[in-house]
Amino acid sequence: MYKAPRGTSDILPHEQGYWRYVEEKAALLCQLYGYQRITAPVFEDLGLFTRIVAEGTDIVDKEMYVIRDRSGQKLALSPEGTAPVCRAYLEHGLYNLPQPVRLYYIAPAFRYERPQAGRYRQHHQFGVEALGDADPALDAEVIEMANQFFLSLGLPGFSMQINSIGCRACRPKYIEALKQHYSPYMAHLCPDCKVRFTKNPLRLLDCKNPSCQKVAETAPKSIHYLCNECRTHFESVQEYLTALELPFQVSHRLVRGLDYYTRTVFEIQSQEEGAQSALGGGGRYDDLIEQLGGKPTPSVGFAAGIERIISSLRARKVDVPALPKSHVFIAYVGEEAKLEAMKLASRLRRGQIAVMEATGSKSLKGQMRQANALGTSYTIIVGKAEVQSKTVILRDMKSGEQKSIPSAEVETALKGTESP
Repeated sequence: MYKAPRGTSDILPHEQGYWRYVEEKAALLCQLYGYQRITAPVFEDLGLFTRIVAEGTDIVDKEMYVIRDRSGQKLALSPEGTAPVCRAYLEHGLYNLPQPVRLYYIAPAFRYERPQAGRYRQHHQFGVEALGDADPALDAEVIEMANQFFLSLGLPGFSMQINSIGCRACRPKYIEALKQHYSPYMAHLCPDCKVRFTKNPLRLLDCKNPSCQKVAETAPKSIHYLCNECRTHFESVQEYLTALELPFQVSHRLVRGLDYYTRTVFEIQSQEEGAQSALGGGGRYDDLIEQLGGKPTPSVGFAAGIERIISSLRARKVDVPALPKSHVFIAYVGEEAKLEAMKLASRLRRGQIAVMEATGSKSLKGQMRQANALGTSYTIIVGKAEVQSKTVILRDMKSGEQKSIPSAEVETALKGTESP
């Protein structure tokens, strides 16, 4: 028997309520802030990701799903959402629009990771990107959006962690100081960190290995190496967040997992999720679009994993609205009645009344059991006598009361009743 590939999962009908809840909250939030939806392909040219994500990161070295199509082109299933949005921004000339261009997406992402709670090889992200403005007020706007998103979901138990990792002008001095700090401890570092020391030193601060964390605790802080512009930018971000009465903590070990970030980085951390504490995060990426061949375009954004959000909603027993059910079930007795039942169902649906009709050769008793199991509010019964008299039996499934009414008056009788 075939099964879903390891690290993936089917989203079954009874789970769809959570997905609709999260997606509707995301769409409403973006409407309030003026962000428009964009949808990119699920696969891109491999170079889009290898050009902006350095070797030494897990995404490039271990996690990307790479394929070669029949033309010989190397493609990758998108491991994250920002790069495709930036590619679309350049390809379609969105830089000609008033800046910043505010976009959001809800899309799958693919990474070959070791499956565990909160980590999947295919997961889904909600993300926002504001492209074309260096104002630190835009950083604060995006951070506030992330904060409001989780509050709107009913997940108040989280903290907002922020940091600044500088820019390409001041970061090299910090990286050199970081390497000097780590050099005496090389023998105690995990194998991954020994690679990171050479290829991606910032990621040393993000290692979860206990021995590596001890070294990271005494590491130099990036904010002590910021240039004047980056320091002023970070101070302004904090000033704006304070003015917005948005609680935050400066976390000196926060670097995020992608190399294209500059200056502001932030992360939303659940206080109840254990090892997988990050619900989402983001930051500024002022050099990314230039790396892709465009003009310098300062930008900022954030993304959140929907599966991890839903897991948190369930853990906290957050009630989400149930998906609408069919309001009416139509049962029939006999082939002649079946034809009339089909015609009636079609008529009601055209009148925007949700209907589910019986199929097959179940007895009337079996059809009524099905109507009960589906949770419909009303059942319409059509038999030979009803066909001849052009009537139907309308049964209230909650009270058990039923009455005979003309078939032509069914819509009127149902008008104003509420769906469950």
